[in-house]
Amino acid sequence: MNSVRQSYQSFLDFAVETAYLAGRLTLGYFRGETRPDFKPDDTPVTAADRDAEMLIRRRIEQKYPGHAIIGEEYGASGDDSNSHRWIIDPIDGTKSFIHGVPLYGVLIGLEIEGSVEVGVAYFPALDEMVAAGTGLGCRLNGRPVRVSAGKTLDRATVAFTDAGSFAMFNRAEAWERVQKATWFRAGWGDAYGHCLVATGRVALMLDPIMSVWDCAPFPPILSEAGGYFGDWKGVPTIYGSEAMSTTRELLPEVLALIG
Repeated sequence: MNSVRQSYQSFLDFAVETAYLAGRLTLGYFRGETRPDFKPDDTPVTAADRDAEMLIRRRIEQKYPGHAIIGEEYGASGDDSNSHRWIIDPIDGTKSFIHGVPLYGVLIGLEIEGSVEVGVAYFPALDEMVAAGTGLGCRLNGRPVRVSAGKTLDRATVAFTDAGSFAMFNRAEAWERVQKATWFRAGWGDAYGHCLVATGRVALMLDPIMSVWDCAPFPPILSEAGGYFGDWKGVPTIYGSEAMSTTRELLPEVLALIG
C-alpha cells in the first residue's frame, strides 16, 4: 500500500471509530424523552445532535489539531488555508430520530485539498457502518459492497426523504416523471437512501435539497461502490444544494428523465 492510501486508511479507521462512538452516544437518547428545538428553517435539533457533534469535534481536535472542521450544529473552525477539512452531520435524519425511526445516521467526511477522500455513514440503531476511502473500496460492516448491476429503470426502486420537498424546491415535474418510470418508491430516505444505493439495495436516491454536511461522506462511498453521487446535472459534488445517488448504468437515463 502506497503512502497516500496508507494515510487514507488511517483517516478512515479514525472516522469509523469516531462515528461509532458518536452513534452509541445518540442511542442513549433514542426513543427517550428528548424534546427537539426548532431552528429558523423549521428543522429540528436535539441534545443528541449537539452532544454527538461535540464528541466528534473533540476527537478531531485532539488527533488532528491542524485540520479544519465544519459541522451542522457548531459551524466552522479553521480556514481556507487548511488542506484537510472534516465535515460532520452528527445526526442526519433528525426527523427520523425524534419519531423513533431507526434510519438516522452519523455522517463524517474528510475533504483533502478540495476533494472528499474518506467517508463514513453509521446508522446506530441498525448497527450498520458504511465506510469508504479513495482506492480502499466501500464496505458495509467490513464486507465489500457494490451498487446493483443490470438494473433497468422500470424495475428500479427509488428512495426519497420527503415527497413534499420536490414541489417545494421546484422539482415536482421531475419527480412525477421519476415515479412513472420506476417500479417502487420508498420513503424515510435521508442518508440511508444513499447508502442503500451504494450497497446495491436500491438503484436511485433523489434529494432536491441538501447541505454540504448531508453530502460529505458520499463521494467516496458511491464512487468506491461503482456508482455516482453528485448533483442533478451529473456533476460529482457535495456543493450542489441537491443530490442524487445511482448506478453508472442508470445515470444517463436518470439525467434525461429529471433534466
